Amino acid sequence: MKRTPAGSKLVTAAAGLAAMTLMLSACGGGGGGGEEGEASADFITVATGGSSGVYYQVGATMSEILADELGADTSVQSTGASVENLTLIQDGGAELAFTQGDAVDQALGGTGAFEGKKIDSLPVVANLYNQYVQLVTIEGSGIESIEDIKGKAVSVGDQNSGVELNARTVVDAYGLSYEDFTADYLPYSEAIDQMRNGQLDAAFVTSGLPNSAVTDLATSDEVKVIPFTGDGREKLLSEHSYFGEGEVPAGTYGDNEAADTLTIPNLLVASPSLSDDAVYDITKTLFDNIDQIQSSHNAAKDITVDGAQNVPVSELAPGAKKYFDEQG
Repeated sequence: MKRTPAGSKLVTAAAGLAAMTLMLSACGGGGGGGEEGEASADFITVATGGSSGVYYQVGATMSEILADELGADTSVQSTGASVENLTLIQDGGAELAFTQGDAVDQALGGTGAFEGKKIDSLPVVANLYNQYVQLVTIEGSGIESIEDIKGKAVSVGDQNSGVELNARTVVDAYGLSYEDFTADYLPYSEAIDQMRNGQLDAAFVTSGLPNSAVTDLATSDEVKVIPFTGDGREKLLSEHSYFGEGEVPAGTYGDNEAADTLTIPNLLVASPSLSDDAVYDITKTLFDNIDQIQSSHNAAKDITVDGAQNVPVSELAPGAKKYFDEQG
């Protein structure tokens, strides 16, 4: 910008006021303060999940990369995960958010956890890696199948989390409801502590493999991962397109036996307030530094350029699509 002449104090003051106004606009609440599709990547809040979960670990690494490479003012927010994260995106409280595919599906359709709270736009930066829907217990609990949780105390995940959304969907498919057992709304670390202390019989865990909290449980107890089998499994696969077939391998948690389960895509979504250029810069920066992201957690090793473009719900953000198209 050219300097105004020293004597033009009125012009200088006006320019200063305009610059200050622009700065205040850029520093507005989470959405960047701009209109839809206009915000820059100067301020980025990444909504993740509980501090012991994979979301937080991978999100913290992404935040560091964006700060180092783009010079962005970044922060990582620990949250209840998927449902809360999408609400933060909607309300302008975050620019990037980790979420499960089913939460996005419900948000766009105004169903389930988003009944009456439909979200019109959730542009996807990338399909990151699969989450594994797991029902975890320990030897001696008396739980050998999903139906065996009847009458037990079971953690269904934190409030407003994708875990709780999955738990509700799974028990329904197996002909159960929360009235059939004592449902506790707990983050992973608290659920594992209570299981270890005998206050909880089982916990739903939806995460990449391995989940660090369950790994910790395996240091003191014999962990069992309950298989998803029978009509309930078939119902889940046939009625929900975002579910896929998966397996928790033997030895994932101590000496656990292999267990058939379900997978669900884990997505990184962007605020619609971000401009296409901002999303392009974010996408390019993250995938140009993919080695660093892949080293942040074992689950992140599955993040690839090819896999990132496979989005079963919503659509790739134009800025992200531009980057991936450049990669061929």
